[in-house]
Amino acid sequence: MTRTVYVNGEYLPENEAKVSIFDRGFLMADGVYEVTSVLGGKLIDFDGHAVRLQRSLDELEMNNPISKEELLEVHRELVRVNEIDEGMIYLQITRGAPDDRDFVFPDPETTPQTIVLFTQNKPGLANSPAAKKGMKVISIEDARWGRRDIKTVQLLYPSMGKMMAKNVGKDDAWMVEDGFVTEGTSNNAYIVKGNKIITRALSNDILHGITRAAVLRFAREAQMEVEERNFTIDEAKEADEAFITSASTFVMPVVEIDGVSLGDGAPGSVTPRLREIYLEESLKKAI
Repeated sequence: MTRTVYVNGEYLPENEAKVSIFDRGFLMADGVYEVTSVLGGKLIDFDGHAVRLQRSLDELEMNNPISKEELLEVHRELVRVNEIDEGMIYLQITRGAPDDRDFVFPDPETTPQTIVLFTQNKPGLANSPAAKKGMKVISIEDARWGRRDIKTVQLLYPSMGKMMAKNVGKDDAWMVEDGFVTEGTSNNAYIVKGNKIITRALSNDILHGITRAAVLRFAREAQMEVEERNFTIDEAKEADEAFITSASTFVMPVVEIDGVSLGDGAPGSVTPRLREIYLEESLKKAI
């Protein structure tokens, strides 16, 4: 089945969709994106993604070419026409395609922005086998730019980090800066020690994860202790449990860091419970 995608106000077959070679997303990584999960044909945390999208655009002094109401309508239509029960919707907005390549921002009055959305069908997303066996990660230097709080499309180094992990037979990489873990290549990172959940506090150093915010809120509501502070890889290796969160993995256990198994090498008790709570509560609020 050929997917229907959305490009600049039009719903098109994916093989007919086109973007200019002068688009600044292509030439300069001058764009932002969001990924919203779909479970049971409904959108998870849509409002949070819409708010973060606006924040990213504001930080880059970029206009928003679509209202929140219109954006919701596009998401729902793509879910409907592509018959997505479980999967994801990718959204990207760039500064547009001026007449030629230039480092200077184009005039927004004469250069319309580019907006693209497409779906990814992922049956079994909520019941991923990885959630039962856990992930294995390595640590790498964090060599990204300093504004990781803006969800831009410049994802080359995270891709390189994924490949570093894959090349040694592991699942992902945790990035380290000044001796402390920042985050995973496409996720926020956590450790659990004595039933206390520890994760880096929000700043320009990490993405302000939508799933992160929801998981920490649910954890506190469940009377779990949460501490937002820096932690090292050595501290992580001594933890009882570890996990990541993201829109596409929800809550995913980490069972090995740099070859060191955590606990008995299997997901503990806190992480699976958090995943269960997150999925249960998020489905209640899905739209």
